[in-house]
Amino acid sequence: MKTGSQDPNELFRALVDGVRDYAIFILDPAGNIVTWNTGAERIKGYLAHEIIGKHFSVFYPPDALAADWPATELRAATSEGRFEDENWRIRKDGTRFWANVIITAIRNPAGELIGFSKITRDLTERMESVAALRDTESRYRGMFEGSRDGVLIVNAVTHQIIDANPAIAVLLGRSREELLGKLPWEIGLFRDEDANRTAQRMMLEQGYVRHDDVVLSRGDSDLEVELQGNRYEVAGQPAIQYNVRDIRERRQLERALRQTESMAEVNRRKDEFLALLSHELRNPLSAITNAVELQRMQPEAGGVPGQIRAIIERQVGRLTSMVEDLLEVSRIATGRHRLNLESVEGRELVEHAVETVRPLREQKNHTLALKLSDAPIWLDADPVRVEQVAVNLLTNAVKYTPTGGHIEVCFEIEDGKAVLRVKDNGVGITADLLPHIFELFTQADRTLHRSEGGLGVGLTVVQRVVQLHGGTVEANSAGLNQGAEFIVRLPVSSPQHGERPEADRASATGRRRLRVVVVDDNRDSADTIAMLLEGSGRDVRVEYTGPDGLETVRSFRPDAVLLDIGLPGLDGYEVARAIRRDPELSGVKLIAVSGYGQESDRRRSKDAGFDVHMVKPVEPQTIEDALNAVTGT
Repeated sequence: MKTGSQDPNELFRALVDGVRDYAIFILDPAGNIVTWNTGAERIKGYLAHEIIGKHFSVFYPPDALAADWPATELRAATSEGRFEDENWRIRKDGTRFWANVIITAIRNPAGELIGFSKITRDLTERMESVAALRDTESRYRGMFEGSRDGVLIVNAVTHQIIDANPAIAVLLGRSREELLGKLPWEIGLFRDEDANRTAQRMMLEQGYVRHDDVVLSRGDSDLEVELQGNRYEVAGQPAIQYNVRDIRERRQLERALRQTESMAEVNRRKDEFLALLSHELRNPLSAITNAVELQRMQPEAGGVPGQIRAIIERQVGRLTSMVEDLLEVSRIATGRHRLNLESVEGRELVEHAVETVRPLREQKNHTLALKLSDAPIWLDADPVRVEQVAVNLLTNAVKYTPTGGHIEVCFEIEDGKAVLRVKDNGVGITADLLPHIFELFTQADRTLHRSEGGLGVGLTVVQRVVQLHGGTVEANSAGLNQGAEFIVRLPVSSPQHGERPEADRASATGRRRLRVVVVDDNRDSADTIAMLLEGSGRDVRVEYTGPDGLETVRSFRPDAVLLDIGLPGLDGYEVARAIRRDPELSGVKLIAVSGYGQESDRRRSKDAGFDVHMVKPVEPQTIEDALNAVTGT
């Protein structure tokens, strides 16, 4: 069983959301708000659902908007990497507050701007305290003593500390009495005496100094602080006030933001790699699948050649399953599972799943008891996903049941729910594994030599798909070598158009000679598909590039086109759009047969004008069924 540490992204989100003294959020490149933390809710008054998606200029007073401050600040952050300012901002209720604002440009590894991080602190209290200090000594002492920032008052002539508040004493780990009379560099505020004198000279000349990053030495450790100095007079004598702020938490957040941006880019590249890898694997798998089907059609398919074909068929099935698992890892991690719901008859899906797993089951000489409801069980479901659930559970039962074992499959109505039970008498599930059996990558060594392999994704997919359908799934086992049972419960529905007649379910006979064009740059895949279609009485033309395929479609005028997406010259989307623009080809049905099978790929093919999107490798019967469906034959 694999146990992993907590997700760093979740830890980071918890860290950011727990910070109440800072409003921390992210903007897209246009300045629209993307994220919102608890501190932002407290400081600005907006709940996340009220503000996300709006432009950050809503926080600026009218005079700032008239001066186009928001755009100016984003331009400064873009060119310099970071922008900081202190000025008035507006809360949701219309009240003003004095804010310290830091905007940092976020760029991906390629250097492209992908957004901005924004950290805002409410400094109204500090600003008001400074004003109060100038009014009366009593107010000065109250705010001085209560300030969260460390404050030092330094004689501008002697450079000695003449006052220190409790916050700076805590920050330095010294009492106020220990600080009085010392020079700033002696308490670790500057590197040495020269640096101290340089800072004080700048203060006397400019009246103000600011250091974004100063190392404050405590003797046993160094702290990251921000220092701001102002010159004024005390009893007629020039003095300097240093405000010292501990910025360790802010720096930690900024580093965490950069790390998260880097991780996001890594995840994006990982998803692209998985999609590309799956596409490249599917092309040869498709050709092998077609070749096996052609070999099956030959009269000499029995005996040793038949055994070889069965071996190839089983191993192609395993490779195909692993390709799907690679993509499922990405879908699960990012929550991109989507359903295409329709009214379906559940018994057919279970029967298809049983047939899909039959070669694996026969290889291990398992007996199967199949019990299906006598009456139709209608589901409002995604048929591909529900069948995937049944296939995954059956494959799991076969994998963990020794040779000669027994598997039971039951699909009936229980307490108003459609209930699928898959039970085996295999190696069972240990008590410590059972609570984690549906977690991603959980795959204990249930067979001593782990001879069946797999990626530990199948049961996680089962749980996610069942939950998306509003159902539940549970696993039961009495322990090691006691077998296991998986129970899926799904809501039932009424058929939208009634049960289909038996004649519709049977394979059509006496087809007319359908005209089909196959376009695929993988010649083995294209040629084997063409041979299969010709064997079933189709009139077929084959091309290997986008431009040649388009020319043949225009001259041959087919009923349907089986079209790959990744083509040289013109890709499949461009070919499809060109066909759809030609009024003389309005009746042509377009079927995508591609190695690209993610949800975004299916949306793109639909937008380009495809009627059907199929993912390689495709069973020959599936191609026949698709042709029959789109052409009405």
